[in-house]
Amino acid sequence: MPNPIADPFVENVVSADIEALIDVRSGASGAVTVVINGVGPTNAMNGETARALQEAFETLHGADATRIVFLRGAGGTFSSGSDPVWLKAMAEDLGESEVEEDARAFAEALRALARIPCLTVALVEGEASGAGAGLAAACDMAIAATGARFGFPSVKMGGVPAVIAPYVAAAIGPRRTAALFVTGRAFDAQYALTIGLIDEATDDLAGAAERLAREVFENGPEAMREAKALAWDVALRDRDEHIDEIARRYARTRLSEEGREGLAAALEQRRPGWAPR
Repeated sequence: MPNPIADPFVENVVSADIEALIDVRSGASGAVTVVINGVGPTNAMNGETARALQEAFETLHGADATRIVFLRGAGGTFSSGSDPVWLKAMAEDLGESEVEEDARAFAEALRALARIPCLTVALVEGEASGAGAGLAAACDMAIAATGARFGFPSVKMGGVPAVIAPYVAAAIGPRRTAALFVTGRAFDAQYALTIGLIDEATDDLAGAAERLAREVFENGPEAMREAKALAWDVALRDRDEHIDEIARRYARTRLSEEGREGLAAALEQRRPGWAPR
C-alpha cells in the first residue's frame, strides 16, 4: 500500500517487515504521526527498529506539506529502551564491529529525527526509558501523560547511554544529564517537566496534541521551517559571528511570498491564506 507521505518510504525500505515496525499516518492539514511498533508490548528497540525509524524520519525530510510530526508508541507505551534479547545477543554472539553498526543505526535515526524540517513532538505514554527517552529528547517538544515514567538505566547493566547523550544534554543540560545517567534512577512526568525533558504533563494527551496542531496550523509553513533551522543555527554558533547572516535571513523571509501574505493579512485583519478556514 503506497505511503501517503512520500513514495521513497515504500521504494527504499530497509526491512521487509518495516510496516510492522513503524506506522506512518497522515492526517488532515499536514499532521503526520509516526507510531513505534517495536519489540514486545513495550516497543523495545533493536537494530532493525532503529533502521526502520531512520527510513521513516528521512522520508519526512522531503514531505513539504507536513506541518507537524507526532511520535508515539503503539499500545499505550512509548518505548522501554533496548530490547533485552538484542542486548543478550550483543553480549554473547556479536563482535564489536556489529554492535557498533547497530549503535550507528540508532544514531542515524536520531539525527534524521532532529533534521525533520517541521516541528516534531513526542507523545509519551507508559514508559520512555533509555533509547525511548532519547527519542523524546531528540524531538522539538514532548508532551507526556501524567502517569508516564522515564529513566536512563544503562549503568545498571554496566553500560552508558552514549548514542542519546547529545540530545539529552541539549534538552536538560549536562549537569542533570550526568546525574540521571550516573544514578540510572526512574522518574515521573512531573520531574521530567521540571527539568525540561518534556513541555507538558497532561491527563488528556490527545487533546493536548490537537490543541498544539491547531496552533501550528495558524502559522506560515515556510516561516516555521526557517524558524526551526534558525534556532539551531544560532545555538551552535557564536552570536557575534553571524549578525549579517541573521539580517539576510530576516529580510529574505519577511519579503518572501509567504511573508508578504502574512503581513498583509495582519494589516487587513484577515486570516492568511495558509490558515484553516
